Amino acid sequence: MTKHPDLAQLQRRLAEFAAARNWQPYHTPKNLATALSVEAAELVEIFQWLTPEESAGVMGDPDTAHRVRDEVADVLAYLLQLCEVLGVDPLTALAEKIERNEQRFPAPGGGDTGGDDNGVGGG
Repeated sequence: MTKHPDLAQLQRRLAEFAAARNWQPYHTPKNLATALSVEAAELVEIFQWLTPEESAGVMGDPDTAHRVRDEVADVLAYLLQLCEVLGVDPLTALAEKIERNEQRFPAPGGGDTGGDDNGVGGG
């Protein structure tokens, strides 16, 4: 089984890739956030005109699955680069956001178990 790289390793590889091509001057927070938005839009484009049922099955088509994985990778790459430039630990930021959302949106019945939450965004 292949060992998955951790986020720090991926961020280092992305930084080395950019440095080898002298791209650092272009990797400003504004440019990285813009690129992230564009890549996210390319991911959305795959699902744009699909029904909910069709969208749930996209990974069953090898060509579409490949496109989805590529766009997810692009989104994650730009997000990790943006976090690196801004000094944000993405895992800590996510953990803190989940914690705030758990306080902001308590589970029905007062329990702290999962529930019907459809994501961590919460606004």
